[in-house]
Amino acid sequence: MSIGFIVFTLLAIVGAMGMITSRNPVYSVLYMILSLFSLAGLFLTLQAQFLFIIQIIVYAGAIMILFLFVIMLLNLTRKDTVAIRFNASSVFAVVFAAVFFTQLLTAVSVFSKTSLDQNENYLYSTVESIGHALLTEYVLPFELISLILLVAIVAAIVIAKKYRGI
Repeated sequence: MSIGFIVFTLLAIVGAMGMITSRNPVYSVLYMILSLFSLAGLFLTLQAQFLFIIQIIVYAGAIMILFLFVIMLLNLTRKDTVAIRFNASSVFAVVFAAVFFTQLLTAVSVFSKTSLDQNENYLYSTVESIGHALLTEYVLPFELISLILLVAIVAAIVIAKKYRGI
């Protein structure tokens, strides 16, 4: 296991814990951006360059900046935040989380002992191989997704025009 992998893992954990424990929503978003950048670094250490770039551009770049702008636009103050209260549902959530993580650790320990074919692991790990697969094997689903996104964009414009009365 490389040093970079351990460093990015620790940064992702610190970012996730900071996001959960921070009382200020802006700081929570900044911690989430740290966690997403760390996840991108993990992808890079695993030689998944495409996932690295997509993680930076889409998630840490566009979506998190959008979250940050919305939170700053809402101008949340201390009186708007909800006080944390412990009740039966909180106890249930802690028990559920403990059971979930126990099952997760069991699954990871079981699957880490099985050997996988190394050629299959890195089949679609580079940008070139993903692009080749998208434009040869998966060209029909790729084009259908682009058509669905185009319909969604046109529908959003139509709804916005009706809402604004244009």
